[in-house]
Amino acid sequence: MRTAFDATISDRISSLGRRVLEGGGVSREEALGLFQIESTGDIFELLAWANRIREHFKGNKIHLCSIVNAKAGGCSENCKFCSQSSFYQTDSPRYGFVDPEPAKQAAEEAGRNHVTALGLVAAWKGLNEGPMLDEVCERVRELKAQGQVRVDVSLGIIKEQLVADRLREAGVECYGHNLESSRRFFPEHCTTHTFEDRVRTIRLLKNSGVRICSGGIIGMGETREDRCDLALELREIGASVVPINFLNPIEGTPYEKNPPIAPLEALKTIACFRFILPRQEIMVAGGRAKNLRDLQSMIFAAGASALMVGNYLTTLNRPVEEDLRMLEDLRLDPTWDHHFADQDADTSCGCGEGDDCNPRKTTTVNSLIP
Repeated sequence: MRTAFDATISDRISSLGRRVLEGGGVSREEALGLFQIESTGDIFELLAWANRIREHFKGNKIHLCSIVNAKAGGCSENCKFCSQSSFYQTDSPRYGFVDPEPAKQAAEEAGRNHVTALGLVAAWKGLNEGPMLDEVCERVRELKAQGQVRVDVSLGIIKEQLVADRLREAGVECYGHNLESSRRFFPEHCTTHTFEDRVRTIRLLKNSGVRICSGGIIGMGETREDRCDLALELREIGASVVPINFLNPIEGTPYEKNPPIAPLEALKTIACFRFILPRQEIMVAGGRAKNLRDLQSMIFAAGASALMVGNYLTTLNRPVEEDLRMLEDLRLDPTWDHHFADQDADTSCGCGEGDDCNPRKTTTVNSLIP
């Protein structure tokens, strides 16, 4: 059935796009309207404006990131999307914290492939003061001294300021800690810790001067309104890098039967995030091959400015060489290590409140804590 062109929607998209380009922001109602767009023609117009916003704030630079499963399997948390949870029977590998040599090799490979950041990701609830923190800090210092990539970490929930301070002193500049979903939907996929636990962790790290890499997973059964609220929460906490993952259902997990996200719905979601988060690095991460299929290269036209390359924690990605060729074909440049610079020039979250709404101020994050 042929869909009639709606000039009203087109005008609204272009009006919001111009506002964002001029430094303004979008309200929750306006953002939700973008997430609810259905017409293919309107979706492509939304993508075009998201691409303009990306080019305006990011130019042709693309930030590449890769990760190392630094401690695999046996996690005590019951996140329904995760094959590493001890609650589910999966084929996920199990091993202790990574030794120096494999981490060194991963950093060398990342450096050869123009990757800016290498993330050490551990499958456990969180990190406390003690011998494991000592080992983590030592591994960070070793990789930082190697000098080939920025060393990021994703080590779960932190409850003490001292732990966050020690990570920063060891050389951690950016900490990965996804909100995963909206505050409303969070209890649907995890009950062993709370949304507020994650926000508190982010507050402690920001207090230490560590930047935040935080995003979520699309396709767990959430509504479009949940996706909108996730983006707004990420704006509120002042995330610097926002990874968008698309669920890759793993056999043995509660979400193993979830259907994939339609490619255009995935692209529309990226574009909406770009409208809400114009200055942040929006990184497409897990599940892109399964959900986007032949439309993977369109993520940049939809507003993405970063890409996770190499394999994921427990699933395979396509070869790095194919991603580098894709960037070359699109005239996009991965050789860039100053991706936070434009955020430093303007620390507002993009909501239009300027210095009165600065996500890097501790008070902004503290306002989320009950």
